[in-house]
Order: sequence, then structure tokens, then C-alpha cells
Amino acid sequence: MKRRQFVQSVGAGSAVAGLGLASGCASTAGGGGAKVVVIGGGYAGATAAKYIRLFSEQSIQVTLIEPNAQFISCPISNLVLGGHKTMADITTPYDNLEKRHGVKLVRDMVASIDTEKRMVKLTSGGELPYDRLIVSPGVDFMYETLPGMAKPGAKEAVLHSWKAGPQTVALRKQLEAMPDGGVYALSIPLAPFRCPPGPYERACMIASYFKTAKPKSKVVVFDANDDIQSKKGLFMKAWKEHYDGMIEYRPKHKVVDVDAATKTMKFDFNEDFKADVLNVIPSMRAGDIALKSGLATANNRWCEVDFLTFESKAAKNVHVLGDSVQGAPAMPKSGHMANQHGKTCAAAVVSLLQGKEVPGMPIYANTCYSFVAADEAVHVASVHRYDAEKKTMLTVAGSGGISTAASELESRYALAWARNIWADTLA
Repeated sequence: MKRRQFVQSVGAGSAVAGLGLASGCASTAGGGGAKVVVIGGGYAGATAAKYIRLFSEQSIQVTLIEPNAQFISCPISNLVLGGHKTMADITTPYDNLEKRHGVKLVRDMVASIDTEKRMVKLTSGGELPYDRLIVSPGVDFMYETLPGMAKPGAKEAVLHSWKAGPQTVALRKQLEAMPDGGVYALSIPLAPFRCPPGPYERACMIASYFKTAKPKSKVVVFDANDDIQSKKGLFMKAWKEHYDGMIEYRPKHKVVDVDAATKTMKFDFNEDFKADVLNVIPSMRAGDIALKSGLATANNRWCEVDFLTFESKAAKNVHVLGDSVQGAPAMPKSGHMANQHGKTCAAAVVSLLQGKEVPGMPIYANTCYSFVAADEAVHVASVHRYDAEKKTMLTVAGSGGISTAASELESRYALAWARNIWADTLA
């Protein structure tokens, strides 16, 4: 496949091959009246909700529980921090899921899951029965590893901004209020974490803002890992060419505490560091409801699943998707991957509810773009196929690849990818 064809394919979020859905899910036999409840309207959950309706020809009832009124995309949100996009640019309403596809939207949080009775209890007091449950709560943060963040006001003063939304706006305001000549400090947790190249893109975008608005300012990146986790050569080249002397990268710096009052990071083996703006990204784990429900079976942190169906290894009739999943080898926690989880799971759930054989050879793709300047981007891509013998997803030899260099054309591909996957998930 030529690169342009590949980018167009994965950019549309449609590279879930080998599912056998054209004829297998057209029948409504056995599926009428079945109820699926989806917890979480992110890339995985919203996609699953939409595609269960599509694959079942609207014969399966789908309820999506999501506390937010609108979908806000984490991919592209770093451009908001850099002043190159607005929150409106990365926000999409959930309306079409209901109007076009008949997904019932419930704006609420989940208090508990009763897997024996197949019942979801809402914080508002309501209850929703299900035949199949999909849990897609994204990530939550291990603040217990940073004692100082438990102090009053600390979480409001020291932001992660790793969930696009109010904290994106708040961090942008902190950057705008910072004096020229000030220091912005970013800490990166040990892998795995959501969006491996995301922190390094963030350093670029904030440096791009400083370059024009606060040229005496500096970005200092503290990485708990031994090295840059994704697109290393491309990021290092961009830092040298675009932001020489403005971005300082320090690997093997694990933050163990934060003093919000003095804006100080404390490390395990290195000296404390003070900055004008602290952006601390804590270690991550599966979302709270997954942990609370006993679905996080891998070190009480991530959720193990059967990659053919995404059914939890801890609970029958419960499927877990997206960033909460204990990934297969080389499977990133990304928006595109979550979208592919959603489609694969949707196909499996429809087959299970209709008494049909689950598709046995899912193949899906991942593409992750990163902006290194306002009008330049790079990408990494991969294709993953189910291995029946190893019962996991493995990368396809010779597939995917990485940019040879940043370019303006890649930035246009990146924005097209975003528009396409938002539409694929929500339109």
C-alpha cells in the first residue's frame, strides 16, 4: 500500500479489516431487544456505541453514560496550549449519536456495577440493566504517589491537563500570566501512559508560544523514563531547529512529590526544581470505575481482556476498551487505537448477542500525529493483527512507519486525520 493510501485509510479511522461484518451483522435474528450499556463517551466508548447500532441495523438498544455534554479531543489539544487552536476547534457535540443512530444518552456518572445482576447503578440513583456492558473510562491518576497533591488547592494550582477540557484552558491561562523570562516545567511519568508522544509534542507547542510571545522564557522537561518514548529523533531535531536553547530535556527524573505553594518539584535522586508554571502529569491507571469494579487485574492498574472480543478476564459479559486496557505488545494508548478497540468490540458484541461466531481475525491500524511547530507535524503508524496462537495482537511485519522529517504537508494530514476520526466516532 502506498503511504498516501495508508494515511487516508487510517485517517478515516476505518482500518478494522477482517471482521466479516458485511453479511454477518445484517440479520437482526436473535438480537432484537438486547441491551448494551456503554460507560464513557471517549474515542473507544462513543465508537462502540455508534457501531453496535450500525452493525446490528439498529436492532440492539444502546445506552451511553457520559457526564460531559460534549466530546473534547485530547489529540490536537496541545495546539490549544500553544495558542494555535481554540477549545471550539477540538469540541464536538454528542447529538448525532442520538439523532442519527438512536443511541440513548445519559449524562451521569456510574456509582457501581453489579456483574451478577447485570446492573449499572448511577450516581443520581437510577439503574440500568444490560445484556452486555462496555466499560471505557479512560485513565485516572495515581495521586497517591505525590503526597503534596493531597493538600487543599494543590490540584487546582498544579495541573496535569492530560484530559482535554477545563484544565486545558486553565494551563493556557497560567502560561499567558507567566512573565517573559519565566520557566515552565513539565514532568512525564514512567511508561505506560496515555499518548506516548504527547508530552514531547506539548513541549514543542508551549515553546512555539514562548518563541513569539515570551522569547526569554524556557521549557524544562523532566522525564521519569530513560529516554524520549516516541519519535525521539524527530523531536530532538525539532527542538534544535525551532527552539534551540529554549527546551531543556532531562531524562531519569522521576517526580516523587510536589509543593504547590512554592511551585517546587521533588525528585527521587535529583535536586528540587522550582518553576513559574508546574505541569505535573502523574502516573496513570485504568479509570476509577474499572478499578472499583475489580476489572483492573494487571497490578491493580490496567484491565486484562480477550483481544478477540475485549471481554474482561475478570467479569463475564463485561468488555473493557481504550486506555484502561493492559495493552498488547507495541499497542499504544492513543485515540486512534481506542477507536479501533471500539469497532472490534462492537463487531464482537453484535455477534455474541445474535448468536453468531465472533470474527476471528481482527486487523486494525494506529496513526499518531505530533505537531512540532504550528504548521509542521510528524507521524508514526502501525498495523496490528490478532495472533490466534498467542491470543494477543501483534504488529504486522513491515507495516506502518515513521516520518522521515517534519513538514507542512504532514500538518495538513494531521488535521484531516482529526476531522475524519471525530466524524467516524461521532457523526
